[in-house]
Amino acid sequence: MNPNTFPTKGNLILAKNSLSLAKLGYGLMDKKRNILIRELMGLIDQAKDIQSEIDATFTEAYQSLQQANIEMGISYVQEASLTVPLEETIKIKARSIMGTEIPLVQYEPAPLIPAYAFSGTTQSLDEARMKFEKVKDLTIKLSMIENSAYRLASSIKKTQKRANALKNITIPSFESLTKEISNALEEKEREEFTRLKVIKEMKQNG
Repeated sequence: MNPNTFPTKGNLILAKNSLSLAKLGYGLMDKKRNILIRELMGLIDQAKDIQSEIDATFTEAYQSLQQANIEMGISYVQEASLTVPLEETIKIKARSIMGTEIPLVQYEPAPLIPAYAFSGTTQSLDEARMKFEKVKDLTIKLSMIENSAYRLASSIKKTQKRANALKNITIPSFESLTKEISNALEEKEREEFTRLKVIKEMKQNG
C-alpha cells in the first residue's frame, strides 16, 4: 500500500497540493492548446490564400510560356531557361510558439534582371520568367506555412492528450484521495471525541 494514502494530516496536505498542481497543469495545457489552435487556424487561412495565388500565377505563367514557345520556338526557350541560376540561398531557422519549434525560411529573391540576352527574346518570355519566379517565392512561403501547420497540429494532439489525462485521470484520482483521507480523519476525530467523552463520564461517575 502506498504510504501517501494513509489517513494522516500530512498526507492530506500532500494530496491537496498535488490536486492543486494537477488543476494548474490542466489550466496551462488548456491555455497552450487554445493558443496553438488559434495559430493553426491562422496558418490554414494563409495557406489557402497562397495556394489560390499559386494556382492563378501558374496558369498565367504557362500561358506566357506557351506564347513564348510560339513566338521564339521551344528549343530557343529551353536554351534561355538554362541561364536561370539554381536556388541556393534558402536558409531554414526556427522560432518557438509555446515550446513548439516552427520553421522560418529565409532566402534572397533572384534579381529581376534576366540572365539571358534581351536581343532575340520577346516580352512573353520575360513575363513567364517573372511569373515562375513569383510561383517559386510563393511555394517557399507555402512550404514554410504547411510545415508549421503540421508541427502545430502534432503539438496540439500531444497537448490534448496530456490535458485529457490530467482532467480524466490525475485530477479525479487526487480528488478521490483527498476525500477518502478527509473522511477517514473526520471519522478518527469522531472516534477520539467519543472515546474522550466516555473516559470523562467514567471519571465523573467514579
